[in-house]
Amino acid sequence: MLEVRNLTAGYGGVPAIEGVSLRLDKGEIVGLLGANNAGKTTLINCLSGIVPAMSGAILFEGEDVTKLAPKHRVERGIIQVPEGRLVFPEMSVRENLLLAGFNRRARPHRKAELERVLALLPRLAERMGQMAGTLSGGEQQMLAIGRGLMAGARLLMLDEPSLGLAPRFVQYIFEIVDKLNAEGLTILLVEQNLALTLRHTRRCYVLERGKLVVEGPADVVKADPRTRSAYLGL
Repeated sequence: MLEVRNLTAGYGGVPAIEGVSLRLDKGEIVGLLGANNAGKTTLINCLSGIVPAMSGAILFEGEDVTKLAPKHRVERGIIQVPEGRLVFPEMSVRENLLLAGFNRRARPHRKAELERVLALLPRLAERMGQMAGTLSGGEQQMLAIGRGLMAGARLLMLDEPSLGLAPRFVQYIFEIVDKLNAEGLTILLVEQNLALTLRHTRRCYVLERGKLVVEGPADVVKADPRTRSAYLGL
């Protein structure tokens, strides 16, 4: 579904990721691991079109989307759930969800998708009229995932979904991730939490200082000493 070829991107002409190649097959859940400043967020921002590629290519279902604007990638179903959730705090839960389903491809299916999201995330159904900024961190993360689904995600990229959450919410969020993947949604999981990611993914890539240093099945990545080195800086 997604193929990244020798991708380099960064800021002010300085690469933050360099020569990165990876793939996601349809229906996979794949982990992207690394310490702080390894380049994880830069990579998915580049996949979303927020950060332009300096070189390399991004192919989605065989189409070269490297130069497409972010809104056109969203219309193709490439959806990012950003780190820190970034909900609209002064809008209600309902407004946040409906606004996310306003792109050209998702709009005709908003009613059905809203029903699906609320069935998956019943806590949101209880808070539809509540301002998003008054939700707990875990509830905001649910809302952020719900917005991604409302936008018509075919590839859902989750950036640090466990960040800042209480353990019970982390467990719940990952149960949702597993359920979505079991339903066939392709997911790129970007996380610092090594153990959690390895438990919930089939394959993983490990970034260190903007370069891929380890890749393969989760158990192989876990056993590779380079993972520890990249992750702990040892």
